[in-house]
Amino acid sequence: MARRSRSRNQAPIIPEIKFATIESLDQEGRGVAHVEGKTIFIDGALPQEKVTYQSHHIKASYEIANVVEVLKQSNQRVTPKCPHFGLCGGCKLQHLDFAAQVAAKQRLLENDLKHIGKVKPDNMLPPLFGPTWGYRHKARLSVKYVEKKQRVLVGFNEKATRFVADMNSCEVLVPEVSALIAPLQDLIVQLSIRDKLPQIELAVGENPANARESAHVIVLILRIMEALNADDERLLKHFADKHQVQIWTQTKGPDTIKPFYPLNAAPLQYSLPEFSLTYPFKPNEFTQVNPQINQVMIRRAMQLLAPKAGESIADFFCGIGNFTLPIARSGAQVLGLEGLANLVERANESAKLNQIGNAQFGVADLFKMTPEALTQLGHFDQWLVDPPRDGAFELVKSLDDSNRPQKIVYVSCNPATLARDAGVLVNEKGYILKSAGVINMFPHTAHVESIALFELAT
Repeated sequence: MARRSRSRNQAPIIPEIKFATIESLDQEGRGVAHVEGKTIFIDGALPQEKVTYQSHHIKASYEIANVVEVLKQSNQRVTPKCPHFGLCGGCKLQHLDFAAQVAAKQRLLENDLKHIGKVKPDNMLPPLFGPTWGYRHKARLSVKYVEKKQRVLVGFNEKATRFVADMNSCEVLVPEVSALIAPLQDLIVQLSIRDKLPQIELAVGENPANARESAHVIVLILRIMEALNADDERLLKHFADKHQVQIWTQTKGPDTIKPFYPLNAAPLQYSLPEFSLTYPFKPNEFTQVNPQINQVMIRRAMQLLAPKAGESIADFFCGIGNFTLPIARSGAQVLGLEGLANLVERANESAKLNQIGNAQFGVADLFKMTPEALTQLGHFDQWLVDPPRDGAFELVKSLDDSNRPQKIVYVSCNPATLARDAGVLVNEKGYILKSAGVINMFPHTAHVESIALFELAT
């Protein structure tokens, strides 16, 4: 039978406004309700609220919707601090009390462990949290030249769209960086390549002592699709001097990223005072966006791992040695493995800078780990695992009687893959999930960072 198509003149079907009572939050920070046998995910709604909603994405078993009106408010609803909340897609949970945000993330972790991994920790760790505003030291901002209005937008994308939000500040960025958004808009509109500059990546580091008055080193990487002319270069240099920032450029892939001005600027770095460590890094290299929480996270990982001199410890997905070097301070012999060669190079640089000789680093594709390759690495007393969102499935599947460590501390940025891997460790590999808890690395967002301790059953 031929499928009927709607006439061009026929008015679009507008979904009706319906009523719902919100039961919980999902992993995207949306309210969850059940209406007429379907699961409804409602952006802007909180648990226990009664709302009306309108769906914009309708499937057979679920719908995605926006709140139309909150009829009965949760006592945990607060007024968002950011004037761009609701338009900008960067922070979805500013309307939820901060303590309630952390509790919701803890519940999400518990539910994923239970339903995905079929496991339950012996102990839930107290959540780790820190500053709620101005915490973000790394970000990627979109740029859009609006020809009709002869202006430039710089910011995060609007919620659920590819459009750039019209914003002039950001409450979660470092205040000095937030204050740059409006000046950047004024700068870029003057450039000859204003419509050929789609992105600015930013990185903030600690300022070395006595280098400048600012507390931070700020690097802006401009993604430019055409070459700068002499006027562009003059404008950029003036901006960098006036706002005390470094400007780098990127013309194609990551290997084209290079400093533009000034060329003799202070390097990016962060420190871990508790372990007397300093880490240099390039602006496009992975570091934690929240340095205050990073320090607390490392402290907890060290408490759970309790490394000792003479032990052999592996740090998988080690990056630039964020956990490797603190472990090495205990006197243990540490092997850090990472898939990206540039991060391994930076880790070696940090080990040398901090005069650490008991840490070694190597490049390895840990997503293709096998039992044979794992055994060839040698025996380790303990593991520290800190994978990206995809988790460490092949790594934990490769464990057998010949290569199992006594203890595994697993740091995760995705509770679903942590739960999946926990299921393997507990239900197949003979481990006990001793403890787990959340780390609120990204306040006001739905992102859940967590940490778990596994011990080999005796």
